[in-house]
Amino acid sequence: MTRVGFYVVQAADQARRLQVAVRLADKAFQQGHSIFINAADEEQARALDELLWTYRPASFLPHGLQGEAHSDCIGIGWGQEPEGHNDLLINLQLGVPAFFSRFRRVAEVVTQDASSLAAQRKSWSFYKARGYQLEKHDI
Repeated sequence: MTRVGFYVVQAADQARRLQVAVRLADKAFQQGHSIFINAADEEQARALDELLWTYRPASFLPHGLQGEAHSDCIGIGWGQEPEGHNDLLINLQLGVPAFFSRFRRVAEVVTQDASSLAAQRKSWSFYKARGYQLEKHDI
């Protein structure tokens, strides 16, 4: 069964949310996982693509937008079906994506702005009501 972790950022800044997502992707990639980052929209997906290029200048995180080269390692989409991915989903959309249950793990990134908190409370209730194992991590 899918394990769900909520990574609670102690800031409201959306840029911080993206930084946490990239940090999670980096750590998971170093541990041998394949990752799909589900961005809120195409603009955010492109910002993540750029951030992954510059995250650690001394290393390379192979990634790409859904369907592009290297998207099999770290794929970035914005609501599309995550082709070829079922290991780790980093969800940045405010809501539970329909395809979440195909993943072994889901990471929900929560910031302290009102819309994110309200959406993530609903997501927590959704997962809990269906019996998913939940974890909370304060960052």
